[in-house]
Amino acid sequence: MSYPVITLRRGKEQSLERLHPWVFSGAIAKQPDDIEEGDIVSVVTGDGRQIGVGHYQIGSIAVRILAWGDAEIDDRFYAERLNEAFKMRKTLNLIRHDNNAYRLVHGEGDFLPGLVVDVYGDTAVLQAHSPGMHFARDIIARNLVELPDAGIKNVYYKSETTLPYKAHLDPQNDYIIGNYSTNIAVENGLKFHVDWLKGQKTGFFVDQRDNRKLLEMYSRGRNVLNMFCYTGGFSVYALRGEANLVHSVDSSAKAVALTEANVKINFPTETRHKAFAEDAFKFLGNMTDDYDLIILDPPAFAKHRTALKNALIGYRKLNAKAFEKIKPGGILFTFSCSQAVSREQFRLAVFSAAAQSRRKVRILHQLTQPADHPVNIYHPEGEYLKGLILYVE
Repeated sequence: MSYPVITLRRGKEQSLERLHPWVFSGAIAKQPDDIEEGDIVSVVTGDGRQIGVGHYQIGSIAVRILAWGDAEIDDRFYAERLNEAFKMRKTLNLIRHDNNAYRLVHGEGDFLPGLVVDVYGDTAVLQAHSPGMHFARDIIARNLVELPDAGIKNVYYKSETTLPYKAHLDPQNDYIIGNYSTNIAVENGLKFHVDWLKGQKTGFFVDQRDNRKLLEMYSRGRNVLNMFCYTGGFSVYALRGEANLVHSVDSSAKAVALTEANVKINFPTETRHKAFAEDAFKFLGNMTDDYDLIILDPPAFAKHRTALKNALIGYRKLNAKAFEKIKPGGILFTFSCSQAVSREQFRLAVFSAAAQSRRKVRILHQLTQPADHPVNIYHPEGEYLKGLILYVE
C-alpha cells in the first residue's frame, strides 16, 4: 500500500529500531506539504529504508506506529488487532457471569496507539486519543460488535475531551452503533452504575479492580475513609469486606450521588455508609483521627511534565495529612494515576510525607494497573498507575 512518506533525520531511527512506537517531530527531516491530521503515513530512514506505518498528527508526537515494516491499515488490520486484544482478556478470565467490566484496548499496550476501549456488559465505550483513531472510529466500532463471543451490541464514542485540541476535530460524544438498555456493570460480583455519557474517562475506573479486591481483604472491622471516591468503587468493596463504617468524600455532588446509588444497588438497607460532597484537603484538615483505613486515589495531579513539580508537592501534602490523622495500626492505600509522575518520584513524595509525620511506616504492597491495562515492553510510558499499601504505627 502506498502512503505519504515521512523521512527521518539520519540517526533518528534508533528508538524505532528498539520498537518504541512514537516518532517525535524533531526526528523528521522531510514530509509532504499536503499531509493532514490523522493521515496514515509510511516512515522511512534517511537512506530510504521503511521502518513502519502509522497515524500522523501535529504535535511533539508526530507519528504513532501501528505496524512495523510495510503494512496496509485497513478493516482486516483492526479486526485482527481487536481479536488479539479480546483473546488476551479471555485468557485473563475477565469475562465471567460475575464480571463484565474490563478494558478491551489499552492503546500502545495492545499495539493500537491512541485508542482506548472499555467494555461494560454489552456496551463498549470507545475513546480516541489521536486524530487517526478518531477517523477510524466507524471501522473500529463495526469490528467491536462483530467480535465472536464478546457480546458487544452498542458502541458509544466519547472523545470530546481526549483528542488534541490543535486538531480542530470537534468530536461529538454519541452512539456509533446501538443504544443502551442498562448502565449497570458487574465487577467481581458487585454492581455499579456506569455513567459513560457524562462521567469521567469512560465512566468507571476499571484500572482499580484488583486493588479494590485487595482493599476488601483489609477492611474487616475497620473504619474506612475513601477520599476522591468518584463512583464509590472502593467504598462498596469495603462494605462487602465487613468494614465497621465507610465514609466517602468527593468534591463533586454528582459523584457523591452516584456513590450512594452504587451502595444502595448492592446493599439496599446499608447503614454503615455516609457520603460527603466536600473538598478533600478541607475534609482531611477538619477530620478527627477516627479512621484506621484511608484510601487516597486522587485524579491526575500532573497530566503533563510541566506540572510535575506542583504535582509532587500535592502528593506530599495529601499523604502528610493522612499520616497525621490515621489511627495507630492503620492502613493507607495511596495512589497516583499521573503518567508524568514516575514510580520512584511518587514513592519519594510519600516517603517525604511519612518522614514529616515521624511515624513508623512499612510498605505492605506496591501496586500497579491490572493485566487488562497491559504495558508494551517497548513503551514503558504505558505504565501510569502507581500505588502503595502502607502500615502506619
